[in-house]
Amino acid sequence: MDHFTELLMQQAEVIVKNVLQNAKRYLQDLLVEEEKGHFKIGNIQWIACKDFTVAIGAKQIEEYISTWEFSNCWLHCLDYLKAEELEYHIHHHYRVRWSIPTRRKPIPRATASTYFIIEISKVKPLVFPVEVYFFFESNRLLHRPGESRFREKWLKDLIESKILLMEQVTF
Repeated sequence: MDHFTELLMQQAEVIVKNVLQNAKRYLQDLLVEEEKGHFKIGNIQWIACKDFTVAIGAKQIEEYISTWEFSNCWLHCLDYLKAEELEYHIHHHYRVRWSIPTRRKPIPRATASTYFIIEISKVKPLVFPVEVYFFFESNRLLHRPGESRFREKWLKDLIESKILLMEQVTF
């Protein structure tokens, strides 16, 4: 290995080590904050499968979103997308689009979407509540209400990455 490659490898090791230490410190700080009770994970009482309608599902998603902590500058709209019939479930798909319109730019340059799936079981008793899952566009991680805490940063990151991509594309 030549001298330049050796120096490059050493520098890369230092950078990776610092990144891992910072990530570990960040996660430890988050755990400490959660233990102190500064964060709450919101949830609502979800409707029983027998009482579900598309309109009630939308109302419940809005109610659940109201438990999230985000600044007042965000606006969102909720759309019902489709129903998907599966062997043991029916999935109802919704999309929530987020943006930050301003007086100078009432039409936002980019939006961020959250997708909700309300699952109606065909095999469980109809008095059981619906199952709800949600995920953010371009992410595979499925969240469940009451199990993960919403972070406004996720929306900001989505919008920033779209704006950066648009700046790179020239016509």
